[in-house]
Amino acid sequence: MSTLHFLVLAPFIMAIFVPFFYKGFRHIHTGWFVLALPLVLFLYLLQYVLPFGATLNPTELVVPWVPSLGINYTIYLDGLSLLFALLITGIGTLVVLYSIYYIANKKDEPLGNFYVYLLMFMGAMLGVVLSDNLIVIYVFWELTSLASSLLIAYWFHKEKSRYGAQKSMLITVSGGFAMLAGFCLLYIMTGTFSIQGIIAQADVIVTSSLFVPAMILVLLGAFTKSAQFPFHIWLPDAMEAPTPVSAYLHSATMVKAGIYLVARTTPIFGGTPEWFWIITSFGLLTLIWGSISAIRQVDLKAILAFSTISQLGLIMALFGIGSASFLDHVAEVAIIAAIFHLINHATFKGSLFMIVGIVDHETGTRDIRKLGGLMSIMPITFTISIIGIASMAGLPPFNGFLSKEMFFTGVLEATTLSVFNVQTFGFLFPIIAWIASVFTFVYCMIMFFKTFTGKYQPEKLEKEAHEAPIGLLISPIILASLVVIIGLFPNILSWTIIGPAVQSVIPGIEIQPGDINIYHWHGLNTELFMTIGVVLFGLLVFINLSRWQESTFFLHERDPLNRLYDGGLEGLVTGSKRVTDMQLTGLLRDYFAYMMVFMIFLLGWTFFRYEALAFDFTNVSEISPYLWVITLILIGATISVPFIQHRISAIISVGVIGFLVALLFVVFRAPDLALTQLLVETVMVVLFLLCFYHLPELRKESFKPKFRMTNLVISIAMGTLVSLIAFSAHALRHDLKIEPISQFFVEASKPLAGGYNMVNVILVDFRGLDTLLEVLVLGVAALGIVTLIKLKMKEGQDL
Repeated sequence: MSTLHFLVLAPFIMAIFVPFFYKGFRHIHTGWFVLALPLVLFLYLLQYVLPFGATLNPTELVVPWVPSLGINYTIYLDGLSLLFALLITGIGTLVVLYSIYYIANKKDEPLGNFYVYLLMFMGAMLGVVLSDNLIVIYVFWELTSLASSLLIAYWFHKEKSRYGAQKSMLITVSGGFAMLAGFCLLYIMTGTFSIQGIIAQADVIVTSSLFVPAMILVLLGAFTKSAQFPFHIWLPDAMEAPTPVSAYLHSATMVKAGIYLVARTTPIFGGTPEWFWIITSFGLLTLIWGSISAIRQVDLKAILAFSTISQLGLIMALFGIGSASFLDHVAEVAIIAAIFHLINHATFKGSLFMIVGIVDHETGTRDIRKLGGLMSIMPITFTISIIGIASMAGLPPFNGFLSKEMFFTGVLEATTLSVFNVQTFGFLFPIIAWIASVFTFVYCMIMFFKTFTGKYQPEKLEKEAHEAPIGLLISPIILASLVVIIGLFPNILSWTIIGPAVQSVIPGIEIQPGDINIYHWHGLNTELFMTIGVVLFGLLVFINLSRWQESTFFLHERDPLNRLYDGGLEGLVTGSKRVTDMQLTGLLRDYFAYMMVFMIFLLGWTFFRYEALAFDFTNVSEISPYLWVITLILIGATISVPFIQHRISAIISVGVIGFLVALLFVVFRAPDLALTQLLVETVMVVLFLLCFYHLPELRKESFKPKFRMTNLVISIAMGTLVSLIAFSAHALRHDLKIEPISQFFVEASKPLAGGYNMVNVILVDFRGLDTLLEVLVLGVAALGIVTLIKLKMKEGQDL
């Protein structure tokens, strides 16, 4: 196993030791033990960031896992996975440092749980972006959902935290199931789970009838994880998590997993109209919906949540536009803009989430109706905020301005495409982008002016506001510094990070050093006038915001789509309760009836579907008189059971049936089966007699005649079906000259299992796992019975 394999597993290994650190060193914040890991991983990954002019050759390392199914733990490091791995470990380091000062080291604070969940998430995200095998990616993908929900519910005593965790889990895991189905379809088309192997067969996939279903299923996983419309509703409720979690998961890493999946599978699905229109349309819709929804929020984290949704839509739309024509200039511009904005968004949004956490930490509230006047009270926080907000608003000279201008260039050049009928609705791309940017500018102004300007209102705050300690400020200062540095010197990333990532997304493209040149001034072009328009109209909207907020849409903070989710969940719970009440009647005979009806329909459909019904009595041996006698007695004993009113007599009658079956085994020369049957029946009859003899008399139960008739119909149908199966098996074996499966066990018992007793070999070796599980079930049932007997609970007494 290589160092890169260990790099993915390292957070999980560290998580094992966190509880020991937490228990053994209670006087030291557990975060100090955890901090070293993401820092070391980040520094190790930096060696793959090559200097200007060098080329990053992809690294592929394989460790077999389930080779018979084509599932291997394969690490694939290229420009795209390196970018995401650096974000995961770099932002992770800053988040851990920030959390040390944000979450107090109290006795009642489960810090051990927090860092275990955080490390589990970090390892899962590294597994997602560094794995090449689709099944391995799926395993890590669902681990991110699990870890995310655990972190959201960290303060589980809050109802909103539990609600947000459940919502996140249901939506993202459901999308993950759909994605798994898409992966399976890709395997059916290509015969491999390797992403690189699938990319090599992209031309075969496009011509397959499974192409569109596989694409839609994969996109469901990406859209749910990256909070694309209409699956975005989980992200605002996830803000109930501690702020370090929001800064890490919901701005820089987890929500970018869907973006990564789209980028990674673009060489597979890209270049097709379905992929282009679905991703671009949903991306633009998410962009404008998130920006409009953000300006009606009063909670700072809620504003950032919808802002994140909007920015994710922007990046998704750019990847959609870039997939239209891979070797076209438009594709190169759009993909470069998408990757550049992905980096920029992680820097300014991460710093803003941390600043919101500081405001909440030092004032006791995030409600903009209670805040104001913090500029002079918290000057460092204010300075960091204005950098992050200006970058998010797309103002120069910060990095957000550069990628926003490139976004405008991408949507403008998309209107010139001559493929996929872009000329029909393509003119809407720059219009939607510009309107969304106006609202982005507005919510940025809301955050800034409502928090730091205006009148200071100490009477509305839970604590007296003051500047945060330096420990809380280090991480946002570093991120804000990156915002400024990348804004002033963007080309430090152009080849080292952006170039290799672009080459991973666009198959066959050749980018030379110097091809990617990012700079501020492009002259008086359309993009600049669009930016000026954004500022002017944004100011106009902000000035008249009070009029807008009187409309019905702005009177509700929650997204209207939450009604569909809540109503659907309530309907699901109500419906499942009705079905459960109908099924779980408490009567064993009902459960048998359900099972028998299912088997009748399933086996009956199989007979009909495969035309398996056949009769052939030419090879039937003669039935001797004593067999008729045994059979008639057996039938009589069976029919008498339902009519016996005394349970001891019923038990004896059932025992007679078992002994007669054993006698049949003797007649058919199967002494082993006969002996087994005799032993089992003897034990069962004795146990039943003992149990029922000592149990109290049960009340008599009466049933309607219709109920008994139903049971009779089901019993006759099941008996008939089993008889038909026996007749058909006998007939088809002779007609089709099919060798019975028993012949395999006759021939294989000695050489494979070393036994001559075929029945025992089958039970112990060939179906040994099944037998073991049966023994386990019986053991658990026995433990339950012993526990109930020892407790000797009185009637009405609680456990």
